[in-house]
Formats: sequence, structure tokens, C-alpha cells
Amino acid sequence: MLVDVQGVSKVFTLGSGRRVTAVDDVSFQIRRGETVGLVGESGSGKSTVSKAVLALGGIDAGAVVFDGHRPHEMRGEELRHLRRRMQMVFQDPFSALNRRQTVSQIIEAPLLAHGIGTRATRAEKVREAMHRVRLDEEFAHRLPRSMSGGQCQRVSIARSLVLEPEFLVLDESVSALDVSIQAQVLNLLRELQAELGLTYLFISHDLAVIRYMSSTVAVMQQGRIVEIGARDALFANPQHEYTRGLMAAIPVADPVLERRRRAEAAVLWQAQGAVTGAVPAGTTR
Repeated sequence: MLVDVQGVSKVFTLGSGRRVTAVDDVSFQIRRGETVGLVGESGSGKSTVSKAVLALGGIDAGAVVFDGHRPHEMRGEELRHLRRRMQMVFQDPFSALNRRQTVSQIIEAPLLAHGIGTRATRAEKVREAMHRVRLDEEFAHRLPRSMSGGQCQRVSIARSLVLEPEFLVLDESVSALDVSIQAQVLNLLRELQAELGLTYLFISHDLAVIRYMSSTVAVMQQGRIVEIGARDALFANPQHEYTRGLMAAIPVADPVLERRRRAEAAVLWQAQGAVTGAVPAGTTR
């Protein structure tokens, strides 16, 4: 087991003094080489979980164990060294990149931050990372503003890979891209996983993307995991009403079936709308 999240909770205190529980007793495990998909609406706590897993934010209860280490109990150089083994790819490829730096400078930055290699060896690692994400060397001296969203996301992935991590957290990493570009990036991520033996925590609000990428799926609602299981079993027979509502909201090509599914989604959502105060994409009140 590479990642073991054990009963993690996180509470935020707002300016008014009101306390909001963003994550409530969340537990799941990720085996080496596996992709666990974390799905839920905006505000369900997915991103807070991702930060907790990488020890980028504190937790109020529970523990995160990464390959036998507890990052929330580590400090200084010990934590710094562990973080080389775990990296994140963010949602917006444009805001995640320094617009004043060239592609080669962006990818090299983690190596410089960790004091790795000489100028020549870093340059070689940058070239290797670009090759892995299928970017030609001609991109090395380009700025993000001269590139497409898909190309910028490839740069973000290359930057995350240059430290040779074992584990990637991908937080809505294709949601800002056009559908055709999404498919290219998702296929690239699957190829990289097979090639490098990577382990993924894949976070998305899009069930179709989660189904394509994940072997295990965890469904979050209001800070809690309400259902978790093997992908095929969960999609074939979802047990929780919230999961069924999300699945009923997935659009389909058949217009008659689509209208029926929307009606079913609305009924399912009305049963819990008063509690959640939100509506899944594709449904109406």
C-alpha cells in the first residue's frame, strides 16, 4: 500500500467565527500503480483531501501514511525529501505556470528548488521530461502565453515528473480543456502510468473522466466519502442515493433516454436537495 488515508478531518474557521467541516472522517487506500478516482460536486471537499494527502495543508484529526511515512508529522529536510516522491498537477494550466518563464525554466524549477544536479544534468532531465509528455524540443524556449491549454498542461505534467515521483495527485487536471484535448491528455496520463509505474489520485467532478481513468472510485458528498468501490461494480450498481443521482445526470446521446435520465436525476436530487442545497450538472430544480 502506497497511500493510506486514515479518518482525516479538516475544519476551517471563517472570519465570522463560524466553523465549517470541509473533510469529515475520510478514509481510503491507494495501492502502488493504481488510480483512485475521487468524485463529487464543487465544494464537496475533494481539493481539501488532495492537499491533506500531500501535506500541503494541516489536518485536525486522523493520519496520512505514505509508504510507511507520516508527512504531517515530518518537518524540514525530512519532509522536503519525501515531497520529491509526491507531486500535484493543477486544474488551470495557465495560472499554474509562471508566465515570465520559458518552458525549460518552468520544468527545471523543481530541480533547482531541491538542489538537484548540475546545469548540464538538469538540462538533460528537462529534455527527458519534455520527451515523456510528447513535447518537441522547439517548445523549450517558448512562453506559456504562446501555447495552447493542452500544451501548457503537458508542461505542468512534465514539471511534476522531472523529480521522478512515484505518486501524482491530479486535481481537476483536464476540466479546463476542450473535450478533444482532454482525451489526449488522459491518454498521455495512462501511458505515463504504464511506462513509469505511477500511482494516481485523480480528482474530478466528471464521472465519465473518473470512469475512464480509475480502477477504484470514491464518491464525496459534504466532506464525507459516501461510497467507495471497484469502478465497474460501483458504476453497474451504485448503492448510495447521491451516487445514483450523479450517474443519472451523465448526459447520453439518445435524446429520449437523456430526457428520461434528466427526469430521474431531478427526482433523486429533490430527495436530498434540501440538505445539500446544490444541483448536479445537467439537472434542473
